[in-house]
Amino acid sequence: MATFYEIVTFEHKSEHVLEHNLSNKKNFSLPKIYTAKGDLSKRWYVYFTFRNPKTQKLERMKNVYGKANLYKTKEDRLAVLTVYRRNLLKLLREGYDPFKNNNDLHNTKKDQISPENQSVSQVSTVPTQSIANQLKKVAEKSLKEAFDYGLNLKKHQVNDRTFQDYGYKINRFLLFIAKHNPQIKTIDQLNKKMVLDFLNDILVTSSPRNRNNFRLILGSIMQTLEENEVMPINHIKNIKVLKSIPERNKTYSLEMESKIFDYLEKEDPMLLLYIKFISYNYLRPIEVCRLTIGDIDLENNTLRFKAKNSLSKTKIIPEILLEDLPDLSQMDKSHLLFTPDRIGGEWETTETNRRDYFSKRFKKMVKSHFNLNMDYGLYSFRHTSITKLYRMLLKNASPFEAKSKLMLITGHNSMVALQKYLRDIDAELPEDYSNLLK
Repeated sequence: MATFYEIVTFEHKSEHVLEHNLSNKKNFSLPKIYTAKGDLSKRWYVYFTFRNPKTQKLERMKNVYGKANLYKTKEDRLAVLTVYRRNLLKLLREGYDPFKNNNDLHNTKKDQISPENQSVSQVSTVPTQSIANQLKKVAEKSLKEAFDYGLNLKKHQVNDRTFQDYGYKINRFLLFIAKHNPQIKTIDQLNKKMVLDFLNDILVTSSPRNRNNFRLILGSIMQTLEENEVMPINHIKNIKVLKSIPERNKTYSLEMESKIFDYLEKEDPMLLLYIKFISYNYLRPIEVCRLTIGDIDLENNTLRFKAKNSLSKTKIIPEILLEDLPDLSQMDKSHLLFTPDRIGGEWETTETNRRDYFSKRFKKMVKSHFNLNMDYGLYSFRHTSITKLYRMLLKNASPFEAKSKLMLITGHNSMVALQKYLRDIDAELPEDYSNLLK
């Protein structure tokens, strides 16, 4: 029977042999990246050594260049080579042997490891593809295939309206690349300069705000592709956001608001009711378009709607709006509240198209008739009503009390957000300060 000492020393010897095999019998070195000390005029690559089965010595293998040297910035080259290094290391750990034929499909039997005569690296499964084919993984997807893949992943993370916007912006980007860089076929050929050229084109033809919106969506998709190892680097990371002046509709004068309401009372009562949900219930146009008959609770005088930053919110319907509502009791609760030709009905189109329809209808019926410029729109009614309400509340309350009551009505999530909104629409004005100038 083995003594306690013999058991302890045997386990120590076995462990020592295993450690020796792991450290001294390793078949390859960790792949490294050669960057030529940052010199872009020289070739960068990944290199490694592998144990020659005949000499049992580690020998330098052929450098892995791939398409890294097509990139003209240090960041892009390093990003590509980092992917090559990671893929190479994965292959080596899975059993790739440059001295053998790795193209044939076969499996190796897992043998029991005896610490005295085997190393862990001897037990492996030989991959079915060569190292060259594996390292081309990044370049296999075409530009369109890569972005379609990213969009498919995003489809399960964002709402329908946002996804539609993603699709539109990505398609516009791909059309730009096809026109200005027709030689670009695969995702790994895309570089920062090409992305920047596209964003600059958006800037010149539209605005900094629109350019930033394109940047945001492109960056989101590219980040998904980088995280899923479809592209080597998210080029948007190194492209700055531009300072932009936010666009906001101006507030109507009380006189102009009254004229518009009187005109629509005769010419388009349904459009007027649509506007009153914006003006009296402080909903956004697209939130009004989402309303169904079932969202209106006339027993409790409330409505339920899907807001910008939450799944569902509830607001009271003020008496001034209740007076204008038709009888909804016999209508199908699943029907939309607003359709092109009646209250309560079906309308097979997206909520974005519904919003755009009413925006165009407003432009035709109101903006053209009153000769209003681009500074005035449907949002202007929301600004006008909130300004009027806030100034009325100030007559009998302190600014803080007035804002606290106003926040419950408008639905802003915080006092800070409400204060910024009031400043933006010039609702918060100081008292007459003439006495301070005397």
